[in-house]
Amino acid sequence: MKRIGGLLLVSIFAGVITLGAYKFFFEKPNYAIVTSNDSQPIFSTNYSPTSALGSGINEVDFTNAAERTVNSVVHVKNLTLSARRSSVFDFFYGSGGTVTPQVGTGSGVIISQDGYIVTNNHVIANATQLQVTLNNNQTFEAELVGTDPNSDIALIKINTEDKLPYLAFGDSDNTKIGEWVLAVGNPFNLTSTVTAGIVSAKARSLDTRSNQSFIQTDAAVNPGNSGGALVNTNGDLIGINTAISSQTGSYVGYSFAVPSNIAKKVVNDIMEYGNVRKAFMGISPAPVDTRDAIERGINNIDGVYIESIEEESGADDAGLELGDIIKKVDQIDIHKYPDLTGYLGTKRPNDTINVTVERNQELLTIPVILKERQLLIVPAMGMEVKNLTKDDQKRFRTKNGVKITGVPERYRGYGLEGKVIVKVDEKDIKDISDADTAFGAISRYGKTIITMLNEKGERERLIFQ
Repeated sequence: MKRIGGLLLVSIFAGVITLGAYKFFFEKPNYAIVTSNDSQPIFSTNYSPTSALGSGINEVDFTNAAERTVNSVVHVKNLTLSARRSSVFDFFYGSGGTVTPQVGTGSGVIISQDGYIVTNNHVIANATQLQVTLNNNQTFEAELVGTDPNSDIALIKINTEDKLPYLAFGDSDNTKIGEWVLAVGNPFNLTSTVTAGIVSAKARSLDTRSNQSFIQTDAAVNPGNSGGALVNTNGDLIGINTAISSQTGSYVGYSFAVPSNIAKKVVNDIMEYGNVRKAFMGISPAPVDTRDAIERGINNIDGVYIESIEEESGADDAGLELGDIIKKVDQIDIHKYPDLTGYLGTKRPNDTINVTVERNQELLTIPVILKERQLLIVPAMGMEVKNLTKDDQKRFRTKNGVKITGVPERYRGYGLEGKVIVKVDEKDIKDISDADTAFGAISRYGKTIITMLNEKGERERLIFQ
């Protein structure tokens, strides 16, 4: 009996070990996460990972877009001669100092098979020589066709008998937040570099004074990527990479591109008219991040609150009113001012847009005929200038030039306000379009000579560093 009892105990013990081994090694566990006050399972982990379910789920193929893009993106070298001043006398009178050559690099995108290339204005600014290297290592001298400092877009051209690969402009208005994109360029002189990310935001403004409208992505962009291509997974050009937001000067997660619809309009204007024709609506928005806006209850408005309307502008002619809130332009929803300026950047004078405004809690759709702008804050120096009226032309005895109507604090005391600028360096100024281009080309290192007329018709020259 003792022997039988011992065998029974051994059998039971072996059975327990066998059952435990089966449970441990062969049966799938079913874990659950529960809260302290609820015994019901919240999340079960007994499902296979999605990677084991086959390809095609949340996967994007970048190879075709990359193949189409890399051969259409070029390396741009810019040789400039910069003057460095060493004393306060050099600053005010432009004397002395040394001139040194500097080489800058960036990227560009071929947009036609005969050699037109779009890039950033800051990539080619003040160039004495431009050189373009294709992806097959062929190198060409390039000529500047035209530039728009305000949008930071420039058009250059190389001459070759070969038909070049190029990218077609896509429709940046159809770009969606969360959409996959590729940034292609030449960061740190590393040619044909492709990085991927998503569209993080649209109509992003980096400067409250200019209210430019950028596409924001998290695709890695570094110095040298400027002027390169931002494309979608179809290989359509939806933006020109322009800027990064960084305290170190290198990529930290945010990059910005000029939308393709704006770049395309600028390029078409340069090719057709020789300069950029800017359409102007004639309204100014109320700042929404001020104490005054909070007190007036307009700091959280969804749309653009019209604070002022310029006389004889398109908005004035159409009957828009102070206090109107712009909610939509054509089919574009307007949530903030860069939404509006980004869309207007694709239009020309005499174009008609349908503006939907909220007035007295009602929605009204009003057609507005856009006009050419008469007032401008010039790049670099930040002065406000306007086109000459007929009275101005008589008083200053000139048909060409722009009148200074506002001067920032740092330039007050020079006696600038009320005078007419007729030349910046060697460029004659006919109107605010010329002024925009000339001031946008000012070098940070060289001197700038501004020629003005006073009310007696006398010429004055000021030299700025």
